[in-house]
Amino acid sequence: MENGSDKQLLAAHVRGEPHAFAELLRRHKDHLWQTALRTSYSREDAADSLQDALLSAHRTAHSFRAEAEVRSWLHAIVVNACLDRIRRNKTRRAISITPDVMPEAVDPRDEFAEFELSTVVEEALFTLPEDQRLALVMVEMEGRSVSETAVLLGVAEGTIKSRCSRARVRLQERLDFFRDPGNRI
Repeated sequence: MENGSDKQLLAAHVRGEPHAFAELLRRHKDHLWQTALRTSYSREDAADSLQDALLSAHRTAHSFRAEAEVRSWLHAIVVNACLDRIRRNKTRRAISITPDVMPEAVDPRDEFAEFELSTVVEEALFTLPEDQRLALVMVEMEGRSVSETAVLLGVAEGTIKSRCSRARVRLQERLDFFRDPGNRI
């Protein structure tokens, strides 16, 4: 069944074929892990959420409606598991980016500085409200269309556009110090 479509594999899993679900996971594990990382506040939360999501998908595979793609169905389960964990934790990390903790200007080829920059941008991303961050990540980082994102999140397209716009404005405010050439990598 390794060469079957995702829908065929899911149907085989529902029928009780032992390796069908494992093959689905093999196909989509990288995408699902990246989704969990982008939606969660930490790697640990991402790992726990992904595990919760995969258990849920395994148990509820019989309820899959074949109108959607299996990958989109799995994606939505992972996003929902991450959001559930965030709600359960009820602790939001707020990282203040003040002039005394901003990265120093460094050699453009410095790999550590590139890592440091990505960390600052990621921290700024996680200061956004959950709904704005999720919409922005799906549209800008995952390359999904506004309409696809709206369907996956169960909101109107205009809501996605608005959330992305507000998120961009907030990120711009938080990362404005990069306009100074001395602060860029």
